[in-house]
Amino acid sequence: MNIGLLDAKQVRQYLANGALLVDVRSADEHRRERIEEAVSCPLPAIRLPETEAGIVIFHCRSGFRTKEAEQALIQAAQGRQAFVLQGGLNAWKKAGLPVIADKRQPLPLMRQVHIAAGSLVLSGSVLGYAVSPWFYFLCAAVGCGLLIAGLTGFCGMARLLKHMPWNACLRDE
Repeated sequence: MNIGLLDAKQVRQYLANGALLVDVRSADEHRRERIEEAVSCPLPAIRLPETEAGIVIFHCRSGFRTKEAEQALIQAAQGRQAFVLQGGLNAWKKAGLPVIADKRQPLPLMRQVHIAAGSLVLSGSVLGYAVSPWFYFLCAAVGCGLLIAGLTGFCGMARLLKHMPWNACLRDE
């Protein structure tokens, strides 16, 4: 069984007829920007709310996560007809359809990690060149942390950033 693909305008029509729209992005991504009708059910442990809807439509930001998780989404649909919003939230916005954006919410945690890691590597590189080669160890330390995060799924920087004051809303997740 495969999941069907729908464009944003088709999804809008299905929603008008009672379909369930499921956002599989992380809860922090959903809080920052979302389609009004979408319910948040993050991957990988997706659990749909109780509903009478016979059609379930999944979306992420670009369509990549939904494509990668197709089998999990089919299983989560529990026999209902399942579709994916092709192109995700980006395609929805490109079609000129409304989203709810709350820029007061912090950036998604993984974007914060990317910004922090990139800043540390750039700083270490510049300081290593301009001040002392010892600063290159900063780049190596960040690289080692990213490697460990990729191999184990444990990201120390994400854990640290989650406890920053601007991320208070993320601590309950």
